[in-house]
Amino acid sequence: MTEAFVIGIAREAFYTVFVVSAPMLIVSIVVGLLISVFQAATSISEMTLTFVPKVIAIGVVTILFLPFMMEKLLQFTRSIFDIIPSLK
Repeated sequence: MTEAFVIGIAREAFYTVFVVSAPMLIVSIVVGLLISVFQAATSISEMTLTFVPKVIAIGVVTILFLPFMMEKLLQFTRSIFDIIPSLK
């Protein structure tokens, strides 16, 4: 096992984490930005106004993208399991 091999596995792991978490992060940023603009326009400074819509939006996105996320995680796991026999 060389350094390049370990770096390649780490790179693939980080990429997988990024791809799996991207839909939730993007929706969270967009919802937060929209609510911030709404709060600035109406001078409402209620803390729960930002929290509750984000939780609901992330829950919906998680349910919608769960098959995609599971497939990406399964692909990564299978690739790691395929590599294990070649390790010495």
